[in-house]
Amino acid sequence: MLRKAFYRFFRANETKVHELNYLFWECTTRCNLHCRHCGSDCMAASADKDMPLEDFLRALDTIPVKERPRVFTVVLTGGEPLLRPDIAEVGRAIRQRGLFWSMVSNGWFYDEAMHRKLMAAGMGALTISLDGLGDNHDWMRGRAGAFERTERAIALAAKEPRLNFDVVSCINRRSITQLDALYDKLVSLGVKQWRIFTIIPIGRAKEDPEMHLTDAEFVRLMDFIQAKREAAAAVKEGPRPMNVTFSCEGYLGRYEQKVRQNPFFCRAGVNIASVLIDGRICGCPNIDRDVFSQGNIYQDSLWEVWQHRFEPFRRHDWARRGRCADCPVWRDCLGNGMHNWHGDCSEVINCHYAKTL
Repeated sequence: MLRKAFYRFFRANETKVHELNYLFWECTTRCNLHCRHCGSDCMAASADKDMPLEDFLRALDTIPVKERPRVFTVVLTGGEPLLRPDIAEVGRAIRQRGLFWSMVSNGWFYDEAMHRKLMAAGMGALTISLDGLGDNHDWMRGRAGAFERTERAIALAAKEPRLNFDVVSCINRRSITQLDALYDKLVSLGVKQWRIFTIIPIGRAKEDPEMHLTDAEFVRLMDFIQAKREAAAAVKEGPRPMNVTFSCEGYLGRYEQKVRQNPFFCRAGVNIASVLIDGRICGCPNIDRDVFSQGNIYQDSLWEVWQHRFEPFRRHDWARRGRCADCPVWRDCLGNGMHNWHGDCSEVINCHYAKTL
């Protein structure tokens, strides 16, 4: 109980301080794949034009240098960021401002030449998605050959000592049967960090039953991650095993701190913001932008919006409704991750705690 009380105090203090240190930029919604679980419904010929770099930099420059934390990271996301021909110019412009930058990619275009170009532009971190082995990954990503390209990209990034690199996997009803094989594959490629997500029913995944784990499968996933973390902790000598962790997507009850290092804390709108393709300012890009956007860089100062808005992200009393109204673990969950509230917000989409009972 003392540990829980301490973490509640820590979370409350972080929320009060409200330090922006992680900024997503949805720099394109164009994508070369057609992923079954995409929440943005991205496509190669997106209706949204890529946001001009100068527009984003103008917004970024509203943040006073003296207000920036020592570590401030801009994350390029999409769509597929590598479809932007100016991607290296983007990275250099961010580094010239004394900020760090990273990228989330599907890996299709990530070859040796691209790797060298991005490292020269100062990329400090990279996340590549792998959602299954072989045909299962291709099926998830909607394009033959995706697994081969992604495997190549992972092998390239994993051996770069200057890069903070991890692989993320969205586990579905097909890939849940491949967990051990996925683990072995990533270890063989030299991966040190593996983050695992599940899929919420939004975007293309909303009506696709193969995307969504049953409660029993969800528990199976938690048991897998716990076992890998316990085995890694038991290794006292030699190389450190790959770190397997569950994402920050929800409160997990009996699995809290068994499947990730720190207790659940949705930092969207607390430490994390995003600039979306049309200029809207929100928490992380997976949150319902029609409901929770807080302003727009084309009418508002990004910094002023961060300082004076984002109340729905920092005060969760509005979420105490539906199944959350009388929840016994409300003080630790606060209504789950913000990306689990969409539409009229009358009910939380996912309750991870209920799955683990």
